[in-house]
Amino acid sequence: MIVYGKRIFYYILQNHIDVVNEIILAKKLETKEFHKLQKLNIPIKIVDNKKAQSLARGGNHQGYFLDISFSPKEIDLSNSKHLIVLDNVTDMGNIGAIVRSAYCFGVDGVIITGINAIKWDSIIRMSAGCAIDMPIANIKNILDIINELKTKGYKIIGADRGAKSTITKSHKMALVVGNEQNGISKRVKAKLDEVISIEMKREFDSLNVSVASAILMDRIFNG
Repeated sequence: MIVYGKRIFYYILQNHIDVVNEIILAKKLETKEFHKLQKLNIPIKIVDNKKAQSLARGGNHQGYFLDISFSPKEIDLSNSKHLIVLDNVTDMGNIGAIVRSAYCFGVDGVIITGINAIKWDSIIRMSAGCAIDMPIANIKNILDIINELKTKGYKIIGADRGAKSTITKSHKMALVVGNEQNGISKRVKAKLDEVISIEMKREFDSLNVSVASAILMDRIFNG
């Protein structure tokens, strides 16, 4: 798997060097910087701009690439306290941003549902590398995981417009956020223990799902 960008390049080298297979550079580095990379004893490949653009698929690579091996950490449902469940959230940028916020706010795991093919490289990049640290599960059927969470004592909280702005907290809680266009599906709403919303001070449709998720995670889990 190829990830790119200077920030994530050095984040992974500093924190997860064990997953790095190869360093790929598409720019000339200062001698001191290049020598530091050589001392890591990881193979280094130099590529031209055409190859770099191909590897990044037109993204802003800044000349820094890593070839990494990645598989997400497993979520320990029995011992976790705070989880976020994505009900058919499909945009990889939104998922990556949610993972980043979840990691920063101390959430124990992110559960992705309803997606057949996940672009892990995009999620890692958009999470600024946090996806490597955050336990993540990919479950096809959201009702399966909702039912399992209920059996393990989780209170299921859904984010939806028009609800109250506070909830009664519980020792174990899972926040469900919905699809970018349609929100939480009706079948999931029927399983919710409580519903929460973000009060809008101006007349506007809604917040982006990743922004709304960050606000609610901080309010529910840390507030």
